[in-house]
Amino acid sequence: MAKEVKTNAIRILDREKIPYQLNLYECKEFIDGVHVADMLSQPYECSFKTLVARGKTGGYYVYCAPIKEELDLKKCAKAVGEKSVELIHVKEINSITGYIRGGCTPIGMKKRYPTVLHESALKYPQIIISAGRIGAQIFMNPNDLVRVTGAKTFDIILKN
Repeated sequence: MAKEVKTNAIRILDREKIPYQLNLYECKEFIDGVHVADMLSQPYECSFKTLVARGKTGGYYVYCAPIKEELDLKKCAKAVGEKSVELIHVKEINSITGYIRGGCTPIGMKKRYPTVLHESALKYPQIIISAGRIGAQIFMNPNDLVRVTGAKTFDIILKN
């Protein structure tokens, strides 16, 4: 019998009685969200990655964007009222969030940071985010994600 997966994110969703579906897949090390979506035949537009940035004031901010898109850091700064933000270095992910690269989720980080979800998420009945570890995903309603993280929605991606 496989060991039950319980991450901080899953514990919080269970405690708050927020519906979700857990999807486990075989993956030994980090691969980016696009490769995961390809491997699992999932649509890019409702698969979201979680990125963390530091603002000019020193505060941390969490951004969730479609996996195939790139953040527009000027829009990201505007969304949180900062002059500028820059993405944190990969080495800092665990110490800041409590999660690792490829398993970072906006739910249940070490601290509750201001969170911004790309506005496109609200077009879908459910989106896919990391469950807080490599090889685990959460399918959930984006409005529930907004509620549990206190996120706001904003256009935070680069336009082609």
